[in-house]
Amino acid sequence: MKPKHRIITARTAAFLALLLALSAVAEPLPGANVESLLKLARDVNPELSAMRHEAQAAAERTSSAGTLPDPMLRTELMDITRQGTASGINLLPGTAGSTKYTLIQTVPFWGKRDLRRELAEAESQQARSRVNTSWEDLAARIKTSYAQYYVFSRAEILTRELLDLTQRLEKAAQARYASGLAPQQDVIRAQLEQTGIRSDLVELEKAVHHSRIELNALLYRPATSPLAEPVMLRKLPATAKLDQTVLQDKLRAHNPQLSTEAARVSAAAKRRELVYRNRYPDFNLGISPLQSGGQVKEWGLMVEFNLPLQQESRRAQEREAQSMLAAAESRRDATQNQLLADLAENLSELEAARRIENLAQDSQLPQAELSFKAALAGYENGKVDFSTLLDAQRQMLIARLNALKAQGEAQKRLAGIERLLGEDL
Repeated sequence: MKPKHRIITARTAAFLALLLALSAVAEPLPGANVESLLKLARDVNPELSAMRHEAQAAAERTSSAGTLPDPMLRTELMDITRQGTASGINLLPGTAGSTKYTLIQTVPFWGKRDLRRELAEAESQQARSRVNTSWEDLAARIKTSYAQYYVFSRAEILTRELLDLTQRLEKAAQARYASGLAPQQDVIRAQLEQTGIRSDLVELEKAVHHSRIELNALLYRPATSPLAEPVMLRKLPATAKLDQTVLQDKLRAHNPQLSTEAARVSAAAKRRELVYRNRYPDFNLGISPLQSGGQVKEWGLMVEFNLPLQQESRRAQEREAQSMLAAAESRRDATQNQLLADLAENLSELEAARRIENLAQDSQLPQAELSFKAALAGYENGKVDFSTLLDAQRQMLIARLNALKAQGEAQKRLAGIERLLGEDL
């Protein structure tokens, strides 16, 4: 009879194994579609998380940017020897000749506090826009990598189907050779063709493996983490939704990179205005009660301000601020021009990929399938040689791969357009 503690341990292990199995069923592997990968990336990517924290830190600075600095309290003990009549030095307010308390508050010139607050808000907007830019870049990379993962996986499946077909053709060639209807060269050609296809399969398996590694890296997962087999690509938007004029307006309004540059321009403008306000003095305001003995008998008011006399230094700072504003505006315009050019290029390439896919699906593939069927029938009747049959088989695979590559290119261009627009279509 087994010890009781061993039975309990075995039951516990079985229970844990059941829980793990249930959790595996409840949480399917990501990778069947691109949406599952994007959701995972948004939750776990550390770079994106770091930028969110930076944006939060910048937002917190806006609440303190326009506040007044802490006041200063000054205490002055006067006549601590009581005009030489005291037996020692008295350092207590009640025993000194008199004690003067001064509460001082620094007050910036009118408008400076508002400008500092607006400057901090512009910098906070920059940080938020950088988060959006980082996410759109990451999402575009995931979408592109997933499209490659799908293309390579589907190409591997198609190539394996071609290998099976070639093996059947080899059997047909062997049967015809055994009957004396075909030369042995046909069988050898079929075997050579299979060797070439197996070599292509090795390359495709390597490409699928590299695609998984790339996706796992983007998802901040170990390189060998499993991914589900890709099931489908995203549906392409209708042509009516890809109007270039409409998309250009969306880009100007929502592109996160352009928003970052606009916020940088706003910050440079506020900084310039703040530098110009330094032409005017800041103030220190104070109130001073005077204590004699145990009573406060006198009150005083104090106002002091700095004298903005260093004009050469101040003018240099103003020219610097103006130059930084001009640089920010030029960078914004250059960025917008480049983004619009990228949008036009991606739209053109997307349309070209859509047309290539339609040609491959509607014309090239049906024609290649008919050609293969005719070549197969002709070979069985002895009217077509084996080389013609293999060529027809290759053309059928080429047509399918052309359609597949066009789908992958279209997905890549769609990801580029959505990155530029800052939204999904």
